[in-house]
Amino acid sequence: MKKYAYINDTAFEIQEGESILTFLRRHKGKDFVPTLCDAPNLKPFGACRMCSVQISKDGNGQLKTVASCHTQVVENQKIFPHSNAVQRLRNNILELVITDHPLDCLTCAANGDCQLQTVAGDHGITEIRYPEGKNHLDREKDLDHPFMLSDLSKCINCYQCVRACDEVQGEFVLSMAGRGFDNRIIKGMDTTFDLSECVSCGACSQACPTAAISDVFSTNYKKAAEKVRTVCTYCGVGCNLDVAKRGDNILGIRAPYDAEVNEGHTCVKGRYAFKFYNHPERLRSPMVRKDGELVPVSWDEAYDYIADRLNNIKKEHGPNAIAGISSSRCTNEENYLMQKFIRAVVGTNNIDGCARVCHSPTALGMQKTFGTGAATNSIEDLKYTECIMLIGANPTAAHPVTGARIKQAVIQGRKLIVIDPRRTELAEFADYHLALRPGTNVALFNMMLYYILDEGLEDESFIESRLDGYDEFREGILALDLDKMEEVTGVDREMVRQAAIMYASANNAMSFHGLGVTEHYQGTNGVMLIADLAMITGNIGRRGVGVNPLRGQNNVQGSADMGIQPNLGPGYLNLGVDSIREKFEMVYGVPLQSENGMTIPKMWEAAKEGELKALWIMGEDVVQTEPNSPSVREALQSLDLFVLQELFPSETSSFADVVLPASSFLEKSGTFTNGERRVQRVNAVIDPLPGTKPDGQIIVDIMNRMGYEEPDYDPANVLKEISQLVPFFKGITWERLGQNGLQWPVAEDGTDTQILHKDVFKIGKGQLKFVDFIESREWETHQNEFPFILTTNRELEHYNSGSMTRRTDGAKLLTEDTLMINPKDAASKGIKDGEFVKLRSARGEIQIKARITDEVKAGILSTTFHFPELKVNDITSEELDTQADCPEYKVVAVDVFA
Repeated sequence: MKKYAYINDTAFEIQEGESILTFLRRHKGKDFVPTLCDAPNLKPFGACRMCSVQISKDGNGQLKTVASCHTQVVENQKIFPHSNAVQRLRNNILELVITDHPLDCLTCAANGDCQLQTVAGDHGITEIRYPEGKNHLDREKDLDHPFMLSDLSKCINCYQCVRACDEVQGEFVLSMAGRGFDNRIIKGMDTTFDLSECVSCGACSQACPTAAISDVFSTNYKKAAEKVRTVCTYCGVGCNLDVAKRGDNILGIRAPYDAEVNEGHTCVKGRYAFKFYNHPERLRSPMVRKDGELVPVSWDEAYDYIADRLNNIKKEHGPNAIAGISSSRCTNEENYLMQKFIRAVVGTNNIDGCARVCHSPTALGMQKTFGTGAATNSIEDLKYTECIMLIGANPTAAHPVTGARIKQAVIQGRKLIVIDPRRTELAEFADYHLALRPGTNVALFNMMLYYILDEGLEDESFIESRLDGYDEFREGILALDLDKMEEVTGVDREMVRQAAIMYASANNAMSFHGLGVTEHYQGTNGVMLIADLAMITGNIGRRGVGVNPLRGQNNVQGSADMGIQPNLGPGYLNLGVDSIREKFEMVYGVPLQSENGMTIPKMWEAAKEGELKALWIMGEDVVQTEPNSPSVREALQSLDLFVLQELFPSETSSFADVVLPASSFLEKSGTFTNGERRVQRVNAVIDPLPGTKPDGQIIVDIMNRMGYEEPDYDPANVLKEISQLVPFFKGITWERLGQNGLQWPVAEDGTDTQILHKDVFKIGKGQLKFVDFIESREWETHQNEFPFILTTNRELEHYNSGSMTRRTDGAKLLTEDTLMINPKDAASKGIKDGEFVKLRSARGEIQIKARITDEVKAGILSTTFHFPELKVNDITSEELDTQADCPEYKVVAVDVFA
């Protein structure tokens, strides 16, 4: 039965549990009642009292004044939002606030976008009856941070910045200190932004209703002629961004509150790391190598050169002497065109991408167990889970918005298990931190499975109705040698037992995993065992559960969906099956190969052996990011033709025969697919930088130049073709995607899917797989000579090779890669904090600065590879996952010397 309350004398329907403010806004608009301390992504607080209204139970009793933001609306309640008494109260509040606020509106950075200014103007405040306050007007400005600014003389004590830091980011850097007239905002222990633990997410700046806290782009953002919604280019979270522009100048970025993915939040990279778009080092002309030097040429000359060389190589050596590597930084449509170019124009399945070196074990392991190699659930499900298991991932650095949401869930009472060799930020919040030795994931997962079965915590009904292989699986698990598993992992079995019980006993438990699972010798096996953990406990197919890979780059999921792999075409369809291949041939108009092509590691071997003659790379700095960089350099030098599409000169471009200048994500349109299978529109904010072209247009141009007719790049049209071939894109159109996108599979009528495997797995029944632990070959072979294990990680401020972030002011926040080393190891090696050390493996040696920390256990070292000058990947291993050919970045046998 519907319930009603009254706004003045008119009845309006109420919704269960909503506040008076929400009720008023829903029926009368968001500006109907003024506020100074309210934001869509913050809890009601009631600091300003500007939202006060008068209410009575039945309209006849005495009126009561309440803050509408945190007072619940009830049936038959009469609400008087703008009575004379309420207007007098609001005017009085405004006058008191303004007595303690500088009257410099016309020169203030927030002029025209200041809530206080707007509300005061709406209420006709022209004179102040109270004496001027003195407590805030002489506050010193904080201008030292690369992005964050504060002028606390403008603070109105609304607490929005404090709450944004607490409730959105969960960093707890900002707080209030002092009492009475001394009450003020402080950062950390009353220091500056630069010296505090601020992570530069900008949530406080976006929340501030004045200019008390702002950022270096705030003033320009407010002056923008236009704002364009697009999707971030960095990690797999897929944050929506509102980008402010004037002409072809980008002025600033904010996070839209109505974005389902990020709800008004983003990280330092998404909000601030955009100035690379017009950096002086951007490539602005095609270049062809002549007499050993890359020289600028016209697009026509570059295309003619490439087409002639490719046609000659194809004629002389066959299509399989040519290969392509696509990019997860590019759109779905561009990746689709890249594989179409390689398959339909060149005539080979030699196409692969960076998913090979990060999440290929995820795709393969989940395909084997579930039938679908993608996240089973949505990040939204954190609201419904009881237990979170985070494995081999540091999302507060690598996937910051998801990391913040996990942190908030744990702060609100969810249980957390962290499985990671490093003591990450979220490990500090964990109920159990299982700090295993790198390379022993399979052993630890098997221990957990053993204890779940031993304690009788398996979901028998789910196993009986939805799984195959249980008897053989159970037999293998219960035959484990727990003494050996405990020894190899280095984790106390009782802690593993307690963690397993916590996970299995929760009504809803969900897991998240990252590259600390996949980039291993047994990466695929590890993913399969994570799937086993979910399946035997019944944590599949409903809210708050599932297996959820934290995808690395912004479009790793999408690039794989589009067929950027040598064994499967778009939609993970096997082109070796005649009926499937014939459908693609009908659309493409040419015969396609049925044999699998080469993975990236096999491309390097084929190039060195003289079998691979030509390579086309779209947007990957392989010399910087692939393991054992000397081997990659040798492979590139062995090619007859190497074509590279890129934004900047890179370690890789120095080996190219042709370099083609591409447009950044801000200069083109298309779609990205985030880690929760959400396909979202990427909208061009500005025109391509002069001299550059979108990657999709470059591919179309060369297709046409080589005699294959392909229309100019139009993402809506390409998406139409994709939807004809990829079953789970069937209902996706450019128009249907709207502001928040759709999660595949999408039915023909446009209905999308938040949760996979509700009633049945893609392959019918889920496949339980027992896998025994095998020692990493890298460690087994080299541990006597190189007794430390080096593992790799990422830092918040940069992304992968850092080609974009290093060309923004964010580079000032993190200026170098360092080597994390435990204090015991540092002491035994005579290493001092901050000094350069020699880091040596079987492949070579580099020098890197030591950072002594207990974030890593004794015997374990960790570093990043954001800065190319250190050449960290010169020493990493070429060992591969046994099934997916993913390199084992996470176990590198090394020694370290002062």
